[in-house]
Amino acid sequence: MSIQNSGGRRTVRPKMLVVDDDEAFREAMELEFTDRGYHVLLAEDHRTALGLAAVHQPHFAVVDLKLGGERGLEVLKDLVERLPGIRAIVLTGYGSIATAIEAIKLGAYHYLTKPCDPDDIESAFDRSEGDPTVSVPDKIPSLARHEREYIEYVLAATGGNISEAARRLGLHRQSLQRKLRKYPPRR
Repeated sequence: MSIQNSGGRRTVRPKMLVVDDDEAFREAMELEFTDRGYHVLLAEDHRTALGLAAVHQPHFAVVDLKLGGERGLEVLKDLVERLPGIRAIVLTGYGSIATAIEAIKLGAYHYLTKPCDPDDIESAFDRSEGDPTVSVPDKIPSLARHEREYIEYVLAATGGNISEAARRLGLHRQSLQRKLRKYPPRR
């Protein structure tokens, strides 16, 4: 995305929006990617992210899946709707198949789990196709893991509405809440 300076021409720095509620993470991303030649914009919530996107029209976005009480997938959806050419990546410590699928359906270029290397983030912006050589785990996931991923899928489908998710799962609301406490998402 950078245009090299030749013969006195201005260099266009690619703009990157980082949306994360963790201030230390935002600052680390700013330092790392500023050194790599990006103009980095920082947002801690949905509203700030959309405001910065409207004014600066970033080329790239790194969006955390969980933003305090907000959902990063909603930020992703709004960014892609407003800036169709943006290359957005979703980062999460709560990796699951359901959220990865939803992120890609909503327009994410890639989905990475934390902690991740800045090189991985930068290379994910350039990847427009899947990698058939990606490693497949040897160990079969546990039944509890499958259950948790299915619950997360249903929660995502209901927009996080626990009562509706419990109804769809055929559980009492309190039973679903107990299951969610028993197997908290990994961060």
